[in-house]
Amino acid sequence: MDSFERAGYGIGQVGFGRRPAIVVVDFQLAFTSPRFPLGGGDHIDAAVERAAPVLSAARSVGVPVIHTYVAWSGEAEFGRWKIPSLLEITPGSSAAQIDPRVWDRSDLCLLKRYPSAFFGTDLSSVLQRHEIDTVLVMGATTSGCVRATTIDAFSHGFRTQVVEDCCGDQSLESHHANLQDVRRRYADIIDSTVVIESLTSPNGAYQAGCGEKVGSSGAH
Repeated sequence: MDSFERAGYGIGQVGFGRRPAIVVVDFQLAFTSPRFPLGGGDHIDAAVERAAPVLSAARSVGVPVIHTYVAWSGEAEFGRWKIPSLLEITPGSSAAQIDPRVWDRSDLCLLKRYPSAFFGTDLSSVLQRHEIDTVLVMGATTSGCVRATTIDAFSHGFRTQVVEDCCGDQSLESHHANLQDVRRRYADIIDSTVVIESLTSPNGAYQAGCGEKVGSSGAH
């Protein structure tokens, strides 16, 4: 038992609610493709591959899939980011496109300019419109925009779960340290097999009556 456990951190489970949605944070080519300076990492690539069947399962039962991506038209929109190469991601560019391995025309896609998927976007309104109570977070990077989105989902009152093996980062150390931190405070950390089981199995949380199917929302 470490000092956090002795102090009472991480007690209990958030659990799976009645109406889930999946928020896919920035699985865009800028971060998933080796053609771009920030892309091509093995850990992120593996996360994209594992995310694809989870998203297919979600769509098959009507669970909304909501992607975010970052892009900036110029320095006036860029803020005080400390990653200059991000400014090369412009709206409509290849770097701004969602990786085709995880994209479907039935999905919703939201532009953001800051770390959290909630900040400066319509995400909270979209989730409220569908009476969502559970947000499953995946994407890139774990220590950056995934973590920020997880904290904001918690702050907006959603049951928040992070799909660990569908999140990627520049290093495994950063990935694991940040997930351990949010597990102690804000969210459950689960894996893709648990999500697929919950969504599709007759005994899963969603199919067994804890969930209620929600129609797909929006298009790219």
